[in-house]
Amino acid sequence: MKPILLVLAAGMGSRFGGLKQIEPVGPNGEWILDFSVFDALESGFGKVVFVIREEMASAFSVVRDRYAGQVEVEFAFQKASDLPCRQELAANREKPWGTGHAVYSARQVLDAPFAVINADDFYGRSAFQSLGVFLGRLEDSANECALVGYELENTLSENGSVSRGICYSSDGVTLDSVEEHTQIRSDENTGSILALNGSNREVTLRRDDRVSLNCWGFPASFTSSLENLLEAFLERYYVATQEEFYLPFAVDSLLKARKAKARILDCSSRWLGVTHREDLPYVKKEIANLFTQGWYVDPLW
Repeated sequence: MKPILLVLAAGMGSRFGGLKQIEPVGPNGEWILDFSVFDALESGFGKVVFVIREEMASAFSVVRDRYAGQVEVEFAFQKASDLPCRQELAANREKPWGTGHAVYSARQVLDAPFAVINADDFYGRSAFQSLGVFLGRLEDSANECALVGYELENTLSENGSVSRGICYSSDGVTLDSVEEHTQIRSDENTGSILALNGSNREVTLRRDDRVSLNCWGFPASFTSSLENLLEAFLERYYVATQEEFYLPFAVDSLLKARKAKARILDCSSRWLGVTHREDLPYVKKEIANLFTQGWYVDPLW
């Protein structure tokens, strides 16, 4: 079976102020999502699954119509009550459970090796080519996964802080661990890149640190491991923390327990993202340049 593209699109977009997943950014009204789907199809993917919230279903009907005749499309709903245990926690949950839970929400339709991306990130064709090759050779029962690594300096926003999973590797190829960092930003006085690590301590990061942008490749069997990790997360969960179940945390747990192996895939493409509405003009300019350079043609579909 051809690999599946799993698109995480259930985010609230609070910092952006709207559904940035379907915000026009291309010269002909294309969404960032359009380029991800197009590049994935060019790289051998056969189906696209979108994870959204139920209340977004009406707005996302345009997505199904957009790709009709181009690729098989399915939707999975990320529900606060969709938990393997402790369903009573859903009553006090004010926001989605996080990216790890979003992948878990799509478990019923992930019957082949799959890639995971964010709906509002432009990853570039090289990322999907690398993932397509990796997933095309991956057995469903394999205990191996991969992420596409980007240099931290190329993933920052001039309009506010971002969150990234910092990748650690002893040989530059094997992923040893991932640690989520938040409030990543450039210091105006020193030019250093500062962030809060997993212990909520301020640290200085290198500009060439490899980071995860939720661009992953997994075997179909990964969802079973994810369910076990989600159960462990919920068993120790305290309502007051409103903690999220991040996908990088899940992978890191498997790596530390030596239940999985992971590799870092090379990517020559440039990343573009819309975290804040002020990011839009720059993203639109860069995507217009890609049309001028011949990477994309009009019309895209």
